Amino acid sequence: MIVETSYKKILEKIEAADVIRYAGSRNYIDGAVTYLSPYISRGVISTRQVLETVVSAGFAPNTIEKFIQELAWRDYWQQLWISYGNRIDEDLKHTQPKSERWGIPANIVQASTGITAIDNGIEALYSNGYIHNHIRMYIASMACNVARCHWKIPAHWMYYHLLDADWASNALSWQWVCGANSNKLYYANQENINKYCYTNQRQTILDVDYEQFGQLAIPELLNNTISPIFTTPLPQTVAPVIKPELPTLIYNFYNLDPTWRNEDNANRILLLEPSVFKKYPVSEKSIAFCMALAKENIPDIQIWVAEFADLKAIVPGAIYFKEHPLNKYAGHEDARAWLTNVKGAYPSFFAYWKKCKKELY
Repeated sequence: MIVETSYKKILEKIEAADVIRYAGSRNYIDGAVTYLSPYISRGVISTRQVLETVVSAGFAPNTIEKFIQELAWRDYWQQLWISYGNRIDEDLKHTQPKSERWGIPANIVQASTGITAIDNGIEALYSNGYIHNHIRMYIASMACNVARCHWKIPAHWMYYHLLDADWASNALSWQWVCGANSNKLYYANQENINKYCYTNQRQTILDVDYEQFGQLAIPELLNNTISPIFTTPLPQTVAPVIKPELPTLIYNFYNLDPTWRNEDNANRILLLEPSVFKKYPVSEKSIAFCMALAKENIPDIQIWVAEFADLKAIVPGAIYFKEHPLNKYAGHEDARAWLTNVKGAYPSFFAYWKKCKKELY
């Protein structure tokens, strides 16, 4: 994956998306995935913007349904976060089945599970901040359903390293895999991994028939668990220069949209709140990516590591920000560009999608 920070290059990525081949190939390690998730997660582009771009290129929504569904999944997880708030930090629907331990298997963190596709995926996560969605599911299944660890520490580990870090998508997807946010557990055996990752391994800890998973003892390889401490290395900054006669626009880790109020003459502040990153830590690479997107695409932006209360104390005028469930700001909230107008917590994705389709088609 080549990580771009130029808005022009990001728009070119949308235009280059192979939305027809996407449906049939996305589960394969070399499938026609778009690599747009880091930019959607950081709020540089929106799901609505992606949809409008591909439709304007001549693709009718009903011919690219799987592609649009994947955009809808992102909005669906965000709607659950808005509706449930901190409840998504815990088992949402059910107590996690098979949850016997806290921590994460050390061999997963060390990329030494013995399963080539998984270990290569973890190494790629560390090096470039991205991991294929199928590999994410394999890892979650191994950590939670095979090693029987509670999902939360492993989910924080993955979120920490992802450039497309989206806590709702990450936490709720882990819960979907482990049965805390779904009605069954997801398993993948070695045969499945070989198929989608073009490997030919045998005699690994996952080289079993599916009916064996329910009775499988924790493999010795996954016995040793650790509980890593994650901290976010935030930069040293100084208080921004505020022009009191101008409104102030707050950007943050989830809103780096260069088109947002771009005609306004305003103070533009990328606010990195230590309290947010204490609760949801991310890596130095993730913070660097965030700052690079801001500096390259948002003219005159000032970066400040501080809490909203600190900013409020030095801003005499109006404050504007975009809606997000993490925001605890006071001021004028602008709506996000959602894929559809469907809002609220639906009991399942497909109940939500059914409503979306009525609007989209």
